[in-house]
Amino acid sequence: MTTFLIVLFVILSLFLALFILIQQGKGDMGLGGLGGGGQMLFGGSGGQSFFEKLTWIMGAIFIFGALGLSILKTKETAKSRLSHFTTNQAQTSSQENNTKPSENDTK
Repeated sequence: MTTFLIVLFVILSLFLALFILIQQGKGDMGLGGLGGGGQMLFGGSGGQSFFEKLTWIMGAIFIFGALGLSILKTKETAKSRLSHFTTNQAQTSSQENNTKPSENDTK
């Protein structure tokens, strides 16, 4: 389930980047100014309000999707992957305590 959501999130990210690049900026920068094909397709305004609204909607979905995926992933990996390993440090420290001479033996 998480993998499917991540794939959808990546697709959304690509479409969001595409729609941001398509828009014609206020300084006439970006890919939207190449050829003016948007004006023919979306009318005289060039469909800028459509692209702006779609970009805002996709941006909101992106933000909430990132938040949701991080919460899902955190709950999924709440258990440590290393919890089933035992450390040798605890075993060696107990063996060292047994092999150390006591203070009474050295006097």
